[in-house]
Amino acid sequence: MSRSLNWEREGRLWPHREASEFISQGHATWHVQRFGQAGQPRILLLHGTGGSVHSWRGLAPILADDYELLAPDLPRHAFTTGHAPDDTSLVGMARAIRDLLGATGFAPDMIIGHSAGAALALQGALDHGFNGPIVGLNAALRPFPGPAAEIFPAIAKLLFVNPLVPRVFSKMASFGEEAERFIYRSTRSHIDQEGLACYAALIKNAAHTKGALSMMANWDLPTLRSRMGEITNPVLMVHSDMDAAIPLDWAQEAHGWLPTSRLEVLAGLGHLAHEEAPELAAQQILDFAQETLGEDL
Repeated sequence: MSRSLNWEREGRLWPHREASEFISQGHATWHVQRFGQAGQPRILLLHGTGGSVHSWRGLAPILADDYELLAPDLPRHAFTTGHAPDDTSLVGMARAIRDLLGATGFAPDMIIGHSAGAALALQGALDHGFNGPIVGLNAALRPFPGPAAEIFPAIAKLLFVNPLVPRVFSKMASFGEEAERFIYRSTRSHIDQEGLACYAALIKNAAHTKGALSMMANWDLPTLRSRMGEITNPVLMVHSDMDAAIPLDWAQEAHGWLPTSRLEVLAGLGHLAHEEAPELAAQQILDFAQETLGEDL
């Protein structure tokens, strides 16, 4: 059985450790980080596949000047443990997030999702009545074209059920300086050493890798795509022109499916733009929040 990350071991690397807390809910234990002061407008931060709360290390302190923030590690990711594989589907994860919000009493005014986290935010709007503004940072919304839409999830399912694959993948991806090269090849983003250390710890851990594979295997973007015309939330898509994971033309296509969206392009950045240039991402978010929430920032 794969050993989960340990907060007293790997967790010592995590940025803003003092902001972390653990919340028990049923068989699961959530790791979350909180920023800002109670009474401020609230923002929920949702990271993408294979990530964790560490991805908000630069952006969260900027937003916390004006907002109260809640950032969870998603089910079966990083230090959140105990969820069933079904909780990593798009519908299941949206339901799990709803339950977490209910348990914490955190009712967001805005949701920010990076990559697959943006799809999760839209699913929450469709299924659970969230009607506030949504920001998608390098949003992963477009299904793979043609037969690949079925083939890639099927491959992920095969990898997920093979107990050796997460261990082999973790060892390969974390060998020497390969973790840093792996991040750059996958994203075309140059991030700081603190972020690289966290990603290396995640990639090395077979339990986390298995959680990411489970998410990939269960993610149903075609069904979400068929419902995007129902979205009435104000949506801001912020996308990078150098993104190697989600090409800009994919984002432009997805933008056309959302009747209330606006697309802003960040030049010279990759898939982890909010980690490379948190000030740029924050300015886009703050401007959009002022416009949609009416806050006098």
